[in-house]
Amino acid sequence: MTEFDSCSREALFAHCVAMSVNAVHDPYQRRPRAIAHADVLAGTVGLDMAKAGWTATGDNYLGRVTKARILEAVSEAKGEDAADRIAGLKKAEMVTAAEGLLSGTGWLPEPLRTPPLPEEDAPEIELIDDADTGEAQSADDGGEPVPEIPNPREG
Repeated sequence: MTEFDSCSREALFAHCVAMSVNAVHDPYQRRPRAIAHADVLAGTVGLDMAKAGWTATGDNYLGRVTKARILEAVSEAKGEDAADRIAGLKKAEMVTAAEGLLSGTGWLPEPLRTPPLPEEDAPEIELIDDADTGEAQSADDGGEPVPEIPNPREG
């Protein structure tokens, strides 16, 4: 690994991280800690799916949700008047109209939105004084003695 160039190391690191993060929202599987962890990770790296180019289309979102959810999305992005204009359409026509209305707005469904990191959850960084060498003290120097741990295999 030391012979990898920086691009290869970054790609390997990204692969390892990707294999350890699962932020899929499944209605049948409640994993609040995993989702919270993924939210913190997304906030920390500044993930923005809208800036990454994701937009709601009939294939990836609008065709898979209810008409009520489509109207909710259009209402959030364009206002109640826009949602009212397409409210009487059949599903296929509503999807097409909503796709046009949502295009370029940056609207994202809730699972793709990155929640802001709360200030109180920001990691605390302890600053170390330059005079502190960070070396561990032995028991003779006033440090704590290390307890001896018995080996269970030795009788």
